[in-house]
Amino acid sequence: MKVLEIYEYLNQLSPFEIQESWDNSGLLVGDFNEDISTIALSIDVDEALIDSLENNTLLITHHPIIFGGLKQLEFSKYPANLIQKMIKKNISNIAMHTNFDQTHLNEYVATEVLGYEIAQKDGFVAYLEIDEDFDTFAKKVSSAFGLSHARCVKCSNRVKRVALTTGSGCSLMRSLSADCFLTGDVKYHDAMEAKSINLSLIDIGHYESEYFFAQILQKHLKNLGLKVIIASSENPFTYI
Repeated sequence: MKVLEIYEYLNQLSPFEIQESWDNSGLLVGDFNEDISTIALSIDVDEALIDSLENNTLLITHHPIIFGGLKQLEFSKYPANLIQKMIKKNISNIAMHTNFDQTHLNEYVATEVLGYEIAQKDGFVAYLEIDEDFDTFAKKVSSAFGLSHARCVKCSNRVKRVALTTGSGCSLMRSLSADCFLTGDVKYHDAMEAKSINLSLIDIGHYESEYFFAQILQKHLKNLGLKVIIASSENPFTYI
C-alpha cells in the first residue's frame, strides 16, 4: 500500500486540517509514492526505536520530529541525527498531533482510562461531571496513569466538574469552566496561577497521558490489512 493511501485514511479518521497553526502534523519524512507493508506506532521518535524497525517501515508518531523551523541538518545534533538514520533505513514518518488530540485521545483517556462519561467537549478539553472526595479522586487518577503519587494543587475538598487535556494544557487554565483540571507538564508558576483562580490541578504527566496514542490508532489501522505494531519510544524521564 502506498504512503498516500494510508495518509488519506488517517486524514479521514482525524483531519490534518484541524491541527493548530503552530503544529506540524502530516508527512514529515518520506515519499507519498513509497510502498509500505509495515506500520509502527509510537508517541515519539528515538534512536532505539529507529534501530528496532525494519527498513521501509512507516512510522506514525504523535509528536512531530520536525517541529520548529529546521534551518540545518547537522547529523551530530537532534533531530537531524534521527532523521539521518530514518532516511538510511527508508523509514517514512507521519505525525498526528493536535488533530488526534481533538478527535480521539482526550475522549479515549476520559472514557477508557479514567472510566467517566464526557459531559461536554470543547476542542482540546473534555469535561467530566463527578462528585467525589478530592483525595480519593486524585489517588484514582494517579493509579490510572501508573504514577507513583498524585502531584496536585488542592483548592477544595471535593471535586464536582473536571476538565481534562492530555499532554501539556496549562495555557488553557483561564478559559476553563471547572473546579479541577487534569493535564501534564504542570510547572511551579502554573500551580501558583491555578491556586490564585481557585482551580485544583492534578498533574497526569505528558508521556503518561499520551501513552495510549498507539493502542487507539492500532485498532483503526487493522482494517487496512497491513502489519501494525506498537513500538513506542521510552519515557525520557526516570523516576528514582
